Amino acid sequence: MNTNTSAAPRPLAAPFTDGLRNGVLRYQRCTACGGTQTLARYACQHCGERGSLHWRDAAGAATVCAVTEVARAPSDEFRALAPYTLVLVHLDEGPRLMAHATAGVHIGDRVHAGFFDHQGRTLVRFAPAP
Repeated sequence: MNTNTSAAPRPLAAPFTDGLRNGVLRYQRCTACGGTQTLARYACQHCGERGSLHWRDAAGAATVCAVTEVARAPSDEFRALAPYTLVLVHLDEGPRLMAHATAGVHIGDRVHAGFFDHQGRTLVRFAPAP
């Protein structure tokens, strides 16, 4: 009989997705170089240092860098949302993030992160800053 009951390892992006479920946008910051990134990685994308990345909470404020309107969803999962707006934003803390946005946002607009549930997942949706 095996009495070793180790828990399954948590996915690398668990701190990010856990934050979304709690209404918090998170990013990784490197203590070696100060670089920031939103995609979960084992090593810093700026300096390559391993083990120096720590999760931090973002305020959610950002500037829009790119906008696209999706008329034809790439999968059945997102078909119910079409048409929808996707943006690439530069968070005030440094990293960039692709997410949903309210219709009518433009490049250069100041926006703030909000959250919505879609098919059991929490996603980010940016809206114009108040």
